[in-house]
Amino acid sequence: MKIVIIGTGYVGLVTGVCFAEVGVETVCIDIDKNKIENLKKGISPIYEPGLDELIAKNLERGRLSFDTDISKVLDGAEMAFIAVGTPPDEDGSADLKYVLEVAHNIGKYMNDYLVIVTKSTVPVGTAPKVKEAIQFELNKRNLNIDFDVASNPEFLKEGDAINDFMKPDRIVIGVESDRAKEIFQRLYKPFTLNGHPIMFMDIPSAEMTKYAANAMLATRISFMNDIANLCEILGADVNMVRLGIGSDPRIGSKFLYPGIGYGGSCFPKDVKALIKAGEDNNYPLRLLQAVENINEDQKSILVDKLIKFYNSDISGKKIALWGLSFKPNTDDMREAPSLVIIDKLLKHNAQVSAYDPASMEETKRRIGNVINYASDMYEAVKDAEALILVTEWSEFRLPDWSLIRDLMRTHLVLDGRNIYDASEMKEMGFYYYCIGVKTDR
Repeated sequence: MKIVIIGTGYVGLVTGVCFAEVGVETVCIDIDKNKIENLKKGISPIYEPGLDELIAKNLERGRLSFDTDISKVLDGAEMAFIAVGTPPDEDGSADLKYVLEVAHNIGKYMNDYLVIVTKSTVPVGTAPKVKEAIQFELNKRNLNIDFDVASNPEFLKEGDAINDFMKPDRIVIGVESDRAKEIFQRLYKPFTLNGHPIMFMDIPSAEMTKYAANAMLATRISFMNDIANLCEILGADVNMVRLGIGSDPRIGSKFLYPGIGYGGSCFPKDVKALIKAGEDNNYPLRLLQAVENINEDQKSILVDKLIKFYNSDISGKKIALWGLSFKPNTDDMREAPSLVIIDKLLKHNAQVSAYDPASMEETKRRIGNVINYASDMYEAVKDAEALILVTEWSEFRLPDWSLIRDLMRTHLVLDGRNIYDASEMKEMGFYYYCIGVKTDR
């Protein structure tokens, strides 16, 4: 079986590599020539645990290939996956120009029946637009070629994407014909043999499922952050509250961790797009609007604590940041809380020294040299007036606090992920602030 993946960003590359891993002949297409040349050499453009090894393995075994020319690769393929970006437009809606551009190109070069699959996160109602674009090009060529459009949204967590793809909780597929359904069943047979369920549904429901899933997870995060802030005011401990409510099987414990807000390529974009879809259909999604507002406010909460500690004056003070990426095990800086924190610190004339195991080059690409990039976690805290834990990378969980105490000028730690024990930090001589726990000072 041969498939084509158009777009070698996060979703497209992981999808293509994982299908190759289960024996599917997979061709990945991208217009970025440098990216494709690097991928042909086994060099991945993204940081994702396990991905480099799978690329090298499947290149060597001939199941995976990369190209820039879609006109050369569609012949013999049964499916073409559209996995290009759908960035938020100025009004918050998903911009479909790249998706529709790919659809037009498929229509220009396809010569036989094909299932065209939207893997990108697209709003409800995208499938007819994709179908129209393909048919437009076929009509220009005076060709009467049958084809199907389908939706197969991804549910990948950055940092654990390979595992998520190979062992999915569910495989959601929106189809319109039995022919397309049968092709999907063959494609996903290696997964269903291992007990991973396929959920076939209509295309609009499949498109909505992706948005609804991300919106629900974002809602849990913002809910917990709102509760954490109230706990802090009232003297409750949000860590205890989280355990108490998470033990209820109707609620569960996942995505109930308080922190400094969500970021990344999915939650912010998808919440905005769903809010805009509601507005366009005269149904305001009031809950999601609150979710977004809470999240934006939460990104500033540690800087607010810092400024209060120093009586509103942090000018000239060196502040250390541990972690820059929006979550561990990725170099993704999209909508990362660290960017908001850095911006606020610089506006208050603080000096920032940061360390992240994977995303410092990406941060530098985005904001330049306005901050200092430390070579390791301990260099970052040297002579610092405060340490802000932004991203909970594993190497930050058990640092040498004695060394840190010697290196820092002021022993102030602001924990944005609640990974340290408040009583232990106090015993070691640190001023310690986290999320949702009232402090003495």
